[in-house]
This record gives sequence, C-alpha cells and structure tokens, in this order.
Amino acid sequence: MKTIAELEAIRQRTLEQVGMRKEKDDVVRVVVGMATCGIAAGARPVMLAFLEELQKRGISHVQVSQTGCIGMCRLEPMVDVMLPGKDKVTYVRMSPEKVSRVVAEHIVNGRPVEEYTVTFAEKQGQ
Repeated sequence: MKTIAELEAIRQRTLEQVGMRKEKDDVVRVVVGMATCGIAAGARPVMLAFLEELQKRGISHVQVSQTGCIGMCRLEPMVDVMLPGKDKVTYVRMSPEKVSRVVAEHIVNGRPVEEYTVTFAEKQGQ
C-alpha cells in the first residue's frame, strides 16, 4: 500500500463484502443443523440438496447456512426455514428427497409442509 487512494480502495472492497453478509429483510433463511449428530444423521446431503434445488429453480433470495446443535438429536437432520415476517418452521428427520417439496411448497408458495415439522412429530409422539 503506497497511497491514500489504495487504502481507500481496500476500504471500499471491505465495506462491500461486509454489506453482502448483512441480512436483508426480503431474504429467506434456511439453516441446517450441522453438529456431529446432524452430520451423522445425514445433514450434509440435505444441505447440498437445498443448494442444488434452489440453483435448479433459479431462486436467489434464499440464504442457506449451517449451525451447530439445534438441540433435539433424535430428530436430526433438522432444518429451520425462516420466511420474512413469518414464524420459524423447524423440519425434522429431513432427507434430500424431502427438500424439493419444502422448496416448492414452503419457500416458493409460503405453505409449510406440516408432516415434516417438529410440531407434527411431537403430536405423533415421535
């Protein structure tokens, strides 16, 4: 770095990168539990299936990320889906085969897939 202009250019690039990481109000968030229990239960293929399905459909307003333990290891793999202005929905015992339905019905059309949710599992005594 030799000039003030170079320093300013670095500052600008950094601010742009930080701005990309900020959550936006219109972004749908998909958070996959990737603690040891989630990974052992198959969370990695579930996360990859979300990324592939979203890309295949050309959906760009969804942020897929991972987190540690969600807290109910017996129900792994678990995925939280958060639509702007809506309550968080937690999906349990997810599999790559279930992902396309969650994307189509919940993320695209705003209707959670009830039989995949933690609420449904609890009602069934699972």
